[in-house]
Amino acid sequence: MSYPHPSDTSDSMMATALTLARCSINHTSPNPRVGCVITAPDGRLLGEGFTQQAGGPHAEVMALRAAQAAGHDVRGATAYVTLEPCAHQGRTGPCCDALIAAGIGKVVASLEDPNPLVAGQGFERLRAAGVEVDVGPGAAAARELNIGFFSRMVRGTPWVRLKVAASLDGTTALHNGASQWITSPAARADGHAWRARACAVLTGIGTVLQDDPVLNVREVATPRQPQLVVVDSRLRTPPDASLFIAGRACTIYAAGTFDAEFSARKAALEARGATVVHLPGAEGKVDLPAMLRDLAARGVNELHVEAGHRLNGALVRERLVDELLLYLAPKLLGPGRGMAEMGPLDRLAQGLALDFHSVERIGPDLRVLARVQGRDQF
Repeated sequence: MSYPHPSDTSDSMMATALTLARCSINHTSPNPRVGCVITAPDGRLLGEGFTQQAGGPHAEVMALRAAQAAGHDVRGATAYVTLEPCAHQGRTGPCCDALIAAGIGKVVASLEDPNPLVAGQGFERLRAAGVEVDVGPGAAAARELNIGFFSRMVRGTPWVRLKVAASLDGTTALHNGASQWITSPAARADGHAWRARACAVLTGIGTVLQDDPVLNVREVATPRQPQLVVVDSRLRTPPDASLFIAGRACTIYAAGTFDAEFSARKAALEARGATVVHLPGAEGKVDLPAMLRDLAARGVNELHVEAGHRLNGALVRERLVDELLLYLAPKLLGPGRGMAEMGPLDRLAQGLALDFHSVERIGPDLRVLARVQGRDQF
């Protein structure tokens, strides 16, 4: 794999490191997406790398290995990395120690790691070893690339992205439930790419019962399948549902009373490999805020929602959605099911205020990424 190697400046080298970090989008969950470039004092490229799948080498180690494989001496070199080198022992050793041991002279990092196990300690250890540290280049792009990781570490909840495919007048299904397919194959493939980058895909029992979806990534290549999450208050998920795929984690959130029937349903689903979590909230429904906190505790950074208008509406009403991923087809379908069942509002100010983050043409359709105002300020 080759990349352009621009002149030796912090901004240009960090741009290359960010390009590398994007290569890890579908790989690293629940770890952050990180890229690293190592250059000699005269600007020569010595090594580059990006974080591998969880449990595998981090970006800094991959770059050091690349430099070693090429026969380069990295003593006194500069490492450009899109996030603070880690300082704790997890499934891999501390990256700051690896850089120190290799003799790196300077580290340029985009951001401090929000993980409390790091949170500046990597920088402190580098400086204590005599390594010069500069922080800041590429910060906005690096944070955006890891918005879910920052959300989990700072807010204690995943970044919630609500995906909807609809006609131009906002219809997601006809009155009889027909919805396949409103948008084009190109839009569906693009939607699968967004599924692939998520840690988990969330749906509701209504979608499970009506569509019997698989909700895996099929239209694009991916090294892993995101786990599946189902909101199913009364545990009506059929044990023979198509969503049960060998090797994929499935968590079902329930809220029903623990009577004999409920216990039997729970046992049947657990026999299929599902983890059933009981989180009762108001009116016999699942406590959705508590569910998000639980998912964060389970390592979910980005939560990709593909559900019906009722669960969408509940998430919107409770202000739990961070951004909407909308695919709009150039057609009008008239009355039917909408994007989110929010209920009638009395004042315009009660609506959910959004900012357009991006608008792009995907085949014949439009893809709109709209972020809830202020949700990324944490």
